[in-house]
Amino acid sequence: MNRPISRRTLLQETGCGFGYLALAGLAAERAAAATGNPLSPRSPHFTPRAKRVIFLFMQGGVSHVDSFDYKPRLEKDDGKMMPFDDARVLANSGTRGSTQRAMKPLWRFAQHGQSGRWASELFPEISRHVDDLCFIHSMHTEGVAHGPATLFLHCGATNAIRPSLGSWLLYGLGSENENLPGFVSIAPSAGNGGARNYGNAFLPAVYQGTPLGKAGAPADQATIRNLSNPRLSADAQRRAFGLIRELNAEQLKQTPGDAELEAIIASYELAWRMQNNAPGVLDISGEAAETLSLYGIGAPATDNFGRQCLLARRLCEAGVRFVQVTYGDNTANPAWDQHSNLPKHAEHARAVDRPVAGLLADLKQRGLLEDTLVWWGSEFGRTPYAEKNGTGRDHNPGGFTVWLAGAGVKPGYSLGATDEFGHKAIVNKVHMHDLHATILYLLGLDHERLTFRYSGRPFRLTDVSGTVVKDLLA
Repeated sequence: MNRPISRRTLLQETGCGFGYLALAGLAAERAAAATGNPLSPRSPHFTPRAKRVIFLFMQGGVSHVDSFDYKPRLEKDDGKMMPFDDARVLANSGTRGSTQRAMKPLWRFAQHGQSGRWASELFPEISRHVDDLCFIHSMHTEGVAHGPATLFLHCGATNAIRPSLGSWLLYGLGSENENLPGFVSIAPSAGNGGARNYGNAFLPAVYQGTPLGKAGAPADQATIRNLSNPRLSADAQRRAFGLIRELNAEQLKQTPGDAELEAIIASYELAWRMQNNAPGVLDISGEAAETLSLYGIGAPATDNFGRQCLLARRLCEAGVRFVQVTYGDNTANPAWDQHSNLPKHAEHARAVDRPVAGLLADLKQRGLLEDTLVWWGSEFGRTPYAEKNGTGRDHNPGGFTVWLAGAGVKPGYSLGATDEFGHKAIVNKVHMHDLHATILYLLGLDHERLTFRYSGRPFRLTDVSGTVVKDLLA
């Protein structure tokens, strides 16, 4: 039986259906923009140096005096009982002064690269990239315990419910890819702030981060569950989603302006698009053998974190704005938290050294390092003395080291200094609020203008503080 076929039906039911799909996608994109899609890309305050961020979070506190902050005085005074004015001791005992045994670094230091930056044998692979790194040796932060300091690192507050850095970036800039989340946290920890470290707090729910896997779990669990439904055909799934979309639209008509409902609807829409895009991004099986080896994938010590770092590169390449990779676990004492067994730092360093170096090399050879900011660091450092005269180091929020690499920062450069023991930042001090302000600046955002009004007053990531550290900028 012959029946008239409209042009639209012909496009849908023939090989030209792909053209129809493209047209439909373009129309949907325009419709979303017209209705004020909160994830649509937005113009920055000024020309950005970076388009995206990869944050490599070393949970628990890497010892800076054993890794990147060389202090010969510790070698000289090793074993001596000396006075240290310590915030951690003050918090625990109420007394300001304490006498502790100075402890030299357990790993030898040497100068590396043309820049001559100091680094210990704890990180031999990363040390080969010092000419691409920008060290900040004068960091200081708030909070002497992991929970408050970790929240401050991610959210700029030690105890209040505040949006995380990734959520602020998504709120300020929108997403670069409508088919993937704009903010992803790979293997986040359930402790020390948990979901608040990638949460949206009082920002609209659409800006919250998407977790992939969890800290301490195998990397192959860092995926998105239920991306496919083998029980239904593609056509049946399209019809089901069409019905859900109609029901959502009707419900939204009854409660216009409901931010949570809008976020849920947006999540359904994103999930539908992700079914056709995310599997390819999350699947590393097509990577060349040389690339897998670069990240240490296949080697027992480095396979897990190597997979996470490679996934971070693939997500950034696909347009994800902010990717955090956590090296940690879900135990009471986070990975790098060696109070009584500092030699265990070597085990953790072996797990991350080659993957991080591989990520830097891979980004550079692909041209991605030019507009990707890589940030490596912990919530605080560790003390230059042996805790309780033992074999480990205590928390140290008063002075520690982080490094940046890539878009907009000076390569082979170091800023600031701690005292001769590595205990407190004293030269060109950089507060965590300053680091946050600088990261926002590199992405084209003015931290003082990036605000959200809640509960009667405007809020921002840096609260009422923070200064862009211009000396770090290339």
